[in-house]
Amino acid sequence: MGSYRGLVRGMIGLKRCQTILQPLHRRSPQLTALSRTSASGTLFNRYLCSVSTTSGGQSDTKTLPKSDYDKGKGDSGSGKTDTSEGQSDTKTLPKSDYDKEKGDSRSGKTGSSKKDVRGGPVSWLSLILLLITGGGIVVYFDREKKRHIEELKSRTSSVKPGPSAGTAAIGGPFKLVDHNGNIKTDKNFLGKWTLIYFGFTHCPDICPDELQKMVTAIDKIKEKTKMEIVPVFISVDPERDTVEQIHDYVNEFHPRLIGLTGKPDEIRQVARAFRVYYMKTDEQDSDYLVDHSIVMYLMNPKMEFVKFFGKNYDVDTLTEGIIKEITAHK
Repeated sequence: MGSYRGLVRGMIGLKRCQTILQPLHRRSPQLTALSRTSASGTLFNRYLCSVSTTSGGQSDTKTLPKSDYDKGKGDSGSGKTDTSEGQSDTKTLPKSDYDKEKGDSRSGKTGSSKKDVRGGPVSWLSLILLLITGGGIVVYFDREKKRHIEELKSRTSSVKPGPSAGTAAIGGPFKLVDHNGNIKTDKNFLGKWTLIYFGFTHCPDICPDELQKMVTAIDKIKEKTKMEIVPVFISVDPERDTVEQIHDYVNEFHPRLIGLTGKPDEIRQVARAFRVYYMKTDEQDSDYLVDHSIVMYLMNPKMEFVKFFGKNYDVDTLTEGIIKEITAHK
């Protein structure tokens, strides 16, 4: 008898629920399937603990807390249901929040577990910024370098030459021996333009190159101006550069090249007068080199210093420079 009453009560409750939720059956297949397969009031009352709401043709659901579920279960068991215009009196989430939770539950990830997907350690943007920065630095330093050079040029051009304070204190009296064994002094060169170079006959490369440049230049000057320049070679290695050694050496370059040598004290005196530096290096018995200044001194017919020419002058610039100085002193 008790089972029969329970069955009748369940069927009555089922009929009421079908009447109330009939508008939802078309849009909620889950609800329809569950209502059809409910074998007893107890199974369907459990289903009533979840809320189904339709809005704009879509279904949004949210499971009630356990306390509300128990409450709903008790109400359904007693056959009582609060309804209003065919809808269940339950609280639902906004559609946007539900969709967000639904999407998260499908992907198995929550907002807090998501991680930003980034590229490698060097992205295209960082590479472009690096190139732009590097290019800017290069342009900046290049501009600063040019500006500094322009400032130096402007300072140099702005300096006006003042009144001459006299000739440089280069040159002076000397007494040496030429490659023919004759005594020569500074007075022997008066009346002619003279070009003097200091070196030594055992020099491996620099002295031969400079002497060849000197004699080639004086030949070109003679062709252009019909003026003869006296080329002079003074040794800074008197221990090895004897008269015979000097004689053989100068004849290899030019027939008019004059070679001078002397005692160590005499060479030291003339070198000091012309501000020439020289010093032995790597001395091993008789095999050594002599470090010295690489300069040619142009002397006027009074044996006064006019100008010096360094190693940076080639044959053409040396020729033009000497002609210019001679023309200016006429």
